[in-house]
Amino acid sequence: MKELRYEAPADVAAAVALLSRPGARAIAGGTNLVDLMKLGVETPDLLVDVDALDLAGVEDTADGGLRIGAGTRNSDLAADPRVRSRYPVLSRALLSAASGQLRNAASTGGNLLQRTRCSYFTDTSKACNKRVPGSGCPAVEGLSRGLAVLGTSEHCLATHPGDMSVALAALDAVVHAETPDGPVEIPLVDFHRLPGDAPQTDTVLPAGSVVTAVSLPPSRGVSTYRKARDRASYAFALVSVAAVLEVEDGVVRDVRIALGGVAHKPWRATLAEQALTGQPATAESFRAAADAELAQATPTAQNAFKVPLARRLVVGTLLELTGADL
Repeated sequence: MKELRYEAPADVAAAVALLSRPGARAIAGGTNLVDLMKLGVETPDLLVDVDALDLAGVEDTADGGLRIGAGTRNSDLAADPRVRSRYPVLSRALLSAASGQLRNAASTGGNLLQRTRCSYFTDTSKACNKRVPGSGCPAVEGLSRGLAVLGTSEHCLATHPGDMSVALAALDAVVHAETPDGPVEIPLVDFHRLPGDAPQTDTVLPAGSVVTAVSLPPSRGVSTYRKARDRASYAFALVSVAAVLEVEDGVVRDVRIALGGVAHKPWRATLAEQALTGQPATAESFRAAADAELAQATPTAQNAFKVPLARRLVVGTLLELTGADL
């Protein structure tokens, strides 16, 4: 068993100082980190308990949006009446994730920072560029059924496993963090990275940072979340769709679509959004928009099914929001 130290800092500044040390990792609910420690994937020398910072809570903002503290538990956020009524896409995404017990422990900040569950990443007997940079990506020629079809590289096919972040991407959320150089605000769509040639780095946050909150702009349009998975509960998405839609006189005035289970980060479907804006809110338009987005997919033989699955899920989700039938 590896020995490690534990610290519970009194404030965010102290947490940043501790996390700036080599081998330090932040822990809140621990629903991801502790699993990876058990597997030997994460081997921290120091655990910094950010739960001690009292960052939980949901507050209304002056512009009509919400500010969500990084320590807010997933179950509490999903049940908040303001989230359920104004941002149903977020509530539904949270409730589709994990189990009730895990949602009671998992935090908003930790959810954003969770690592991929690629089987090669979690198996320390196998090579993995995310775990050991430069060691290779066996998934390229190996098991890839659940892995990425968009934004991949020869170095990594892993997918971001979360549901909450996909909804936040469609909501134009902003991540607030304290870094060694001061506070930063990062749009959620820019927070996570595509793998490129450095798949070991999941986000743009510098070392030593503490996520403090997530802010949402005022709600507009109607929204929902759909998730296709191998079993009805406690399973990661094969493909998921978060959508926010505004229709006026049968025409799409604004649409925001994010996909999960298909890329190294929550995938904002900007090509589909551009194709749909100003077009009739019909199944034909929705299919054309989905095709425009998915034309850039580079699936493997094992996960090629994700492309038509994503197309159907996008069309079905948008039709649901218009109140139309498939």
